[in-house]
Amino acid sequence: MTIYTPDHLELQRSARKLIESEINPHVDEWEHAGIFPAHEVFSKFGALGLLGITKPKEFGGLELDYTYSVAFAEVLGEITCGGVPLAIGVQTDMCTPALSLHGSDALRAEFLSPSISGDYVGCIGVSEPSAGSDVSRIKTTARKDGDDYVIDGGKLWITNGAQADWMCMLANTSDGPPHKSKSLIVVPLKSPGVTIPRKLDKLGMRCSDTAQIFFDGVRVPQRNRIGEEGMGFIYQMQQFQEERMWAAASVLRPMDRAVQEAIDYTGARIAFGKRILDNQSVRFRLSELQTKIEMLRSLIYRAVQEYASGADVTTLASMAKLSAGRLVREVADACLQYYGGMGFMNETPISRLYRDGRVASIGGGADEVMLEIISKRLGMSDKQRKA
Repeated sequence: MTIYTPDHLELQRSARKLIESEINPHVDEWEHAGIFPAHEVFSKFGALGLLGITKPKEFGGLELDYTYSVAFAEVLGEITCGGVPLAIGVQTDMCTPALSLHGSDALRAEFLSPSISGDYVGCIGVSEPSAGSDVSRIKTTARKDGDDYVIDGGKLWITNGAQADWMCMLANTSDGPPHKSKSLIVVPLKSPGVTIPRKLDKLGMRCSDTAQIFFDGVRVPQRNRIGEEGMGFIYQMQQFQEERMWAAASVLRPMDRAVQEAIDYTGARIAFGKRILDNQSVRFRLSELQTKIEMLRSLIYRAVQEYASGADVTTLASMAKLSAGRLVREVADACLQYYGGMGFMNETPISRLYRDGRVASIGGGADEVMLEIISKRLGMSDKQRKA
């Protein structure tokens, strides 16, 4: 099954050419440095129109349906690390969807257009020390003062945070119920009162900069609010649908590559007088893993098709995200085992997937959150049973 037309495949070919010539040759260097030049890299993808695939043409986008965005997410998996694709995904599918759909024309001209071109790097500011997957518990506030919001608080685990020009921030703008008290606000990160005390040291995604950011009396014009005040929680839940489908699609090619490389390695490695691949248990396990990858691919494609048709795919997107996070861990662990001692070496590509893939079950909503969403959608919550 495929949802890709010749136009989708042409988009992937354009991206693949850039990846092979301008990105993959530098990945090892960026991984070692713990950061990659986001503005330089984003401008290359922006020049091909790949940072605004679903965005309005009037702001520099291609205005294509979401199937094209997922085609791009999938081909980004051909980058030989997880950090660069993650950073690009934050730009395209995590910090800009609400701005594109609900932002004023002036706000979109100021922040969306340069993000589509790659001149600006964006980030999404939701997580805090006491509020990761539980978005309703965020503490950052934005109080009105004249025509401005004055923002106080802090955000944690912010991908692109050390290099970003702006943040799509979720903040409390009233004291009302948790789901109606929040707004999304575009915050320029060069504003007085913004401090970035440290770039975080992570298990994986080494070349993707992740920061802790503090806000102390940061003044932002109220015109920087995205859409209606108090609708931020709803807008963010909408953004999560795209983020979760993107996250699932982005690990398909790395898993394909992991299985194929394991086949190649075990087909060449001799142990106890025969190839490792000649052991039935190895052949069967690798076959099983590839089968699971194809099943996940079909689930993602179904979710994407329904989303592009205007359907609510919260359940399917959550299922895809849950399945992807668990499967990439299973594939990386199983394939690494067949490398023996070499699998434990950083120089072996499978060890990078083992590290990078672990975050797939945490970021964008942990596995447990996905299961809670799915169970509620299936009518299994305590409140639903009592009603």
